[in-house]
Amino acid sequence: MRHDGGEGMTDSDSDAQPRVGIPCTGKSDRDCHAQESEKLLPLPTLLVKVDAVIDTTLKALLVAVVLAELGVIFSHVVSRSAFNAAFVWTDEAARLILMTLGFIGGAFAYRRGEHAFIRFVIDVLPAGLRRACYTTAELLILMLAITTGINALPLIVARWSQPSPILGFSMAWFAFPILASMFLIAVTATERLFVQYRSTLWGVGPPFGALVLALILTRGAWRPWLAGEGALVVSISLFFLTVLFGLPVSFGLQLGALLYLYGSGTAPMVALPQKMISGIDNFILLAIPFFILAAKIMDKGGVSLRLVRFVQAFVGHLRGGLFQVMVVSMYIVSGISGSKVADVAAVGSVMRDMLRREGYNLEQATAVLAASAVMGETVPPSIPMLVLGSVTSISIGALFIGGIIPAAVVGVCLMVLIYFQARKSKARCAPRATLREMATASLGGVLPLLMLVILLGGIVLGIATPTEVSSVAVVYGILLAGLFYRELGLREFLRGVVDCAATAGMILFILATSSSFAWTLTVSHLQQRIVTIMTSIHGSHWLFMLATVGVLVVAGVILEGLPALVIFAPLLLPIATQIGINRLHYGIVLVIAMGVGAFLPPIGSGFFITCALCETSIEGSTRKMIPFVIVLLIGLVLVALIPWFTLYLPMKMKFVV
Repeated sequence: MRHDGGEGMTDSDSDAQPRVGIPCTGKSDRDCHAQESEKLLPLPTLLVKVDAVIDTTLKALLVAVVLAELGVIFSHVVSRSAFNAAFVWTDEAARLILMTLGFIGGAFAYRRGEHAFIRFVIDVLPAGLRRACYTTAELLILMLAITTGINALPLIVARWSQPSPILGFSMAWFAFPILASMFLIAVTATERLFVQYRSTLWGVGPPFGALVLALILTRGAWRPWLAGEGALVVSISLFFLTVLFGLPVSFGLQLGALLYLYGSGTAPMVALPQKMISGIDNFILLAIPFFILAAKIMDKGGVSLRLVRFVQAFVGHLRGGLFQVMVVSMYIVSGISGSKVADVAAVGSVMRDMLRREGYNLEQATAVLAASAVMGETVPPSIPMLVLGSVTSISIGALFIGGIIPAAVVGVCLMVLIYFQARKSKARCAPRATLREMATASLGGVLPLLMLVILLGGIVLGIATPTEVSSVAVVYGILLAGLFYRELGLREFLRGVVDCAATAGMILFILATSSSFAWTLTVSHLQQRIVTIMTSIHGSHWLFMLATVGVLVVAGVILEGLPALVIFAPLLLPIATQIGINRLHYGIVLVIAMGVGAFLPPIGSGFFITCALCETSIEGSTRKMIPFVIVLLIGLVLVALIPWFTLYLPMKMKFVV
């Protein structure tokens, strides 16, 4: 499963769907998409122009949305802090911006090919069958977009006459983005079908259309067969089947929810767009684009480079050298960006050339970087912890503070493994940095580290919410990289904002569809079934903990991490609390387990991204990753079985645990 990075394409892949989110060597995702389309069929001139206009318009809109969000939240912070006057309209404006970014940004990410999907099954199929699977996936996406868009219309009509409480504009505006998103997705899917997959479409399209029409016309005949658990079994089964054969995970979740609603009749179909909207209608989630933008600024503005140099001056002499630097750097950088993909990009791009010059094994470096990213899942700020807090009652502040020591425990385990591996291979140690070199590196690292102080200090001291603090960190990063270091130009900044909008849109869209799927699992009474199964463990805390760790690791691989949290955390957390496990401790364990799954070779999405950044083969890196996976699981079990690691700091700082 991949997104936002991966292997370059080979000639054998020229007949397949462009690797969604996997850029060709030296090219962007969009370039790869155009390149492969041109190999299959030249695009008509008019279509090229229309396509370019749509992309340019979307980029301009999303840049405006991200900057507007930053302006609204940051001005609110300044007004409240400096003049003790809060803007009461901020929440409504921010919610509308979030809806636009989530749905329009999600459609934009789909156009750029950045939605995650699983390839390990479809890659082994013959070329013709593989193309048929991709064509079917696009047909399913087109069907989902049309169905969801049609069912969003009654929602817009129902909300048209409802004024918002503060600004007084129509509540229908909160539903317009999902309608626009479905329209853009339908246009993109149609374009791909008639340009890229035209030859396969005439063989796959008619049977697909006939099957859908037959299911609609015979609904009354087959629907009784789905009574009870039937609809849930069919929904989950088809979700896994379609995702394994080429449908992006976000659309697979949307399909699962749609099938359950249509087959069971539990709720009207309008519930699908309604639950997708409510899935991201949370002020906390506004911090996601800010964390991602902060990481882009760090990478483009020289902040990451200075942090790595700072770490190297103090730990570069340890046995294992730059591998030890990588672990510590990931810990620190994770404390600023919140996005593990961004962390891997920031540290990996800085250290790749350093490792190559020093003669380090890059496949080993890939394993270290991927394992360190798992460690960073609980370093605050963290997007998975934000998501977990948004779908449960766990305090975001408590999660942030509670994750510091568990991440350090996992990090120490990794550093011990690196030490013994280096000792076994008799690798030479770098000389210890001089006091002058340490002082110089410290001076270079002071200003970047202030971003970490702003983020953690603001949240821990209760000065502002995570969203507000993250906006301050972004503004600080812009001033630092653009004005002080002068390494972030306007062009690079705007490109970073566009990339931020696409990445944030993809994440929020996944949250929207996974929320709708999670809701169908809830109304199907799946939680009660899980409770029944778990009670067979005879109330053992540890067996329950280990069982759910296994579930989240596997789900993290299949569902690309975040959907696993959205679906399973609300189901499992009440059970954990019921049998006496602290909910904060349990939440941290779930986040780490999800991270292990997301970076688990050979099919974890994060692992593919790491291989791409380090320019290494998946096979060789997988072999090097095996000892690190074992150590990660040992660290996870330690955190799971020793609650003190999670609860000590929150209890000391008087957070509710």
